[in-house]
Amino acid sequence: MKKINILFATLAIVASSCDGFLNIIPETQLSTETFFKTEADFQQAVNAAYAPLRPIINDRAWRLSEMRSDNTIYAFNSMFGATEQDEDINDHAIPDAQGINSNTHVLNHYRLDYQIVARTNQILTTIDEVDFDANSKNNIKGQAHFLRAFAYYELAKYFQSVPLHLEPVTTREEAAKPLAPEAEIYNQIIADAQAAIDLLPNRAQQELGRATSGAARMLLADVYMRQNKWAEAETLLKEIESSGQYELMPNYADAFSESVGNKNTRESLFEVQFLEGSQGLAGSFMYLFMPRPMVEEELVALTGTSNPQPLDGQGNNVPTPDIVAAYEEGDLRKDASVGFVTIRNTLNDNKTFPYIKKFARKHALHNNHGMNWPIYRYSETLLFLAEALNEQGKSSEAIGYLNQVRGRAGLGTTTASSQADLREAIMQERRVELAFENKRWHDLTRTDTYLEVITAFGARAKANPKAYYYQDDWTFRSHAFGNITKFYTLPAAESEITPHF
Repeated sequence: MKKINILFATLAIVASSCDGFLNIIPETQLSTETFFKTEADFQQAVNAAYAPLRPIINDRAWRLSEMRSDNTIYAFNSMFGATEQDEDINDHAIPDAQGINSNTHVLNHYRLDYQIVARTNQILTTIDEVDFDANSKNNIKGQAHFLRAFAYYELAKYFQSVPLHLEPVTTREEAAKPLAPEAEIYNQIIADAQAAIDLLPNRAQQELGRATSGAARMLLADVYMRQNKWAEAETLLKEIESSGQYELMPNYADAFSESVGNKNTRESLFEVQFLEGSQGLAGSFMYLFMPRPMVEEELVALTGTSNPQPLDGQGNNVPTPDIVAAYEEGDLRKDASVGFVTIRNTLNDNKTFPYIKKFARKHALHNNHGMNWPIYRYSETLLFLAEALNEQGKSSEAIGYLNQVRGRAGLGTTTASSQADLREAIMQERRVELAFENKRWHDLTRTDTYLEVITAFGARAKANPKAYYYQDDWTFRSHAFGNITKFYTLPAAESEITPHF
């Protein structure tokens, strides 16, 4: 089997049925009745279940999470005008009514997660009817359970309560399920993640890029951390640590992939695969994150492409002054994570802007790169373990795991000793270690500090808009930071097929 490229099959699986006694499937039409017959069919199907991860990561997750936090911001460009839906997310100003909203990015992320759910449901409800090698079958089932757990965990974190589909949907009526209680959704996530742990091989036995038992343990530990189930999370995290299959890369910058190399390293528990080239499997998030406007020579210094083109429009996911200031003096992660570029055509007085350097790598062609995106890294395992131990009163043991992460960053041991001080130190370490990896907003919501932190952040930004990349005579809208909520309301477009929201 070819490595790395397993996420990229885009199989269209069409369920069809006919009423009455006559049910003849055209030989040229793919359907559940004709397709799921061999091991290769299920391999194709599970590859298709990975596929929505790429648009989720490339286009959506950073909008709904990192740009929702105090780490990054939407950089308004008065020469272009507003991209209101991006600005609404960034400014905590999404209009909603009766529990729904019309934001396109919220809708598309919701639908992409349900694409994963639909494809994994099809696998899990049909695979046991087909006879093939038991180890291969368990591997495919484990991957499907992992991906379904991942998708529902995203939905739960963003929306709290959503419809819970565990069977393929074949009719419009079946699609209109009521919202499941949050507890029921989490019970299913836990069940799927545990099934994945039991079925999946470990890293050494799995094809690179696919989910492993280590990745499933990390996902379940993440869920337990959100539920404050510290002891359960500790058990899983120590199993990952003791497996001997993961370690910190000596150089922090090497924890992130190049466009064509350094992928799925020993620090990676799970990452979304991208492939530079003409196959349609490349990423473009590096470009989406750039401040604007940029001319060719300003951009090519960062990309190294043979065909650089100017960038106009809005700058998204631009590091805030707050995150730039959050790094301690001497922290090696700062220069690896945040770069600076001078843009001569901007109307801002200060023509130097920060950009996300950890995901900026040289590649061949404009708007086409292959850097993978980390979902779970071993450094997060260590920081979660420090947090889980500290919350159980095992602060002296927790300090050792925190210091492993600090040591790699070139920093001295932590000065925190009390449980409260160590709690604050761990969250600070998570912020700078995992900056721009779509973790910050979820940390703020799981610790219920989102309202306090974002209210203060909004006040700072509105008091000094030029520091947050606004030009003279431009500022935040009057209703910015006026709707700070823990969860997004549900997509209005989906309400057209269901009476339940």
